[in-house]
Amino acid sequence: MKIELYIAQLLYRYQCVTVPGFGAFLTEIQSAQLNQNSNSFSPPKKRIAFNANLKNNDGLLASHIALAEKTSYDYVLSAIQREVFNWKMTLEKNEILAIKNVGSIRLNADRNMIFTPYDQANYLTSSFGLAPFISPLVKRENFEKEIQKTDNSTTISLRTVDSKTAPSYLKYAAIFVLGLGIAASVAYPMYQNQIALETIVVKTAVQKQVQNKIQEATFFIETPVPAVTLSVKSDKEVKMPYHIMAGVYREEKNADKTLRNLTRLGYNAKRIAANKNGYYPVLYGSYATFAEAEKAKKEINEKHNPDAWILIESL
Repeated sequence: MKIELYIAQLLYRYQCVTVPGFGAFLTEIQSAQLNQNSNSFSPPKKRIAFNANLKNNDGLLASHIALAEKTSYDYVLSAIQREVFNWKMTLEKNEILAIKNVGSIRLNADRNMIFTPYDQANYLTSSFGLAPFISPLVKRENFEKEIQKTDNSTTISLRTVDSKTAPSYLKYAAIFVLGLGIAASVAYPMYQNQIALETIVVKTAVQKQVQNKIQEATFFIETPVPAVTLSVKSDKEVKMPYHIMAGVYREEKNADKTLRNLTRLGYNAKRIAANKNGYYPVLYGSYATFAEAEKAKKEINEKHNPDAWILIESL
């Protein structure tokens, strides 16, 4: 069984995907990047890392494969063990282990695993459809030098008129223009004050009319509509697709015995229908979210059954 496809599928949804007996692939969100050397922009993505110390089975990968392949959890676990054995044999031969769309692993001189992620796949769903792109350089032209050249080359010549030789009508025209300027400087502020005063009067009248309309807008309903009472039916059936397996028994009496023991210990235990192989599964309980199931599984592993695992299935 090739499990690379299922590892890649889970990396879109989870931050940690553990391969039992081999290691865990971890993801970390990386913000958008700018490469100044190539003027290229990269969208946000998930960076993939590998930790060879996380080998314990958390049930996520095996449950996902069992659900996708429609087979038993135990069969998937054995298939994962065979695949891990093949991976380790490849590394022992000093060959590079290529995991499709995830990365490659090799052994260094100290026999430690060195992981190189596959950069072509982006497992961040919010960046779906975004691809790296290269932006052309922005050419900035320097206009300051041209402006300086224009200022230096432009010469403005002013012609002065001698007051002695100037005609007399020019003197009177200058006096007339000066008089108009003084009159305008006095009349314009008065005009502005008059406009402001008229504006205030108009605004006051409009506000008074609006207030009168609001006071007159009173409505009376002689025959009010009777109140409508709506009865809402609450849907108490919440789907709980995450289950913690206590065991699978060949004989039904053993399954019933385990069910009674778990119920006596306070677990919300239950039995489900026999599977296609004729075995009788017994559950510690069912949960609506994977986080709740994972928390309960850890407590059960510590206090009661270290082999309990999570089954993901809509019963």
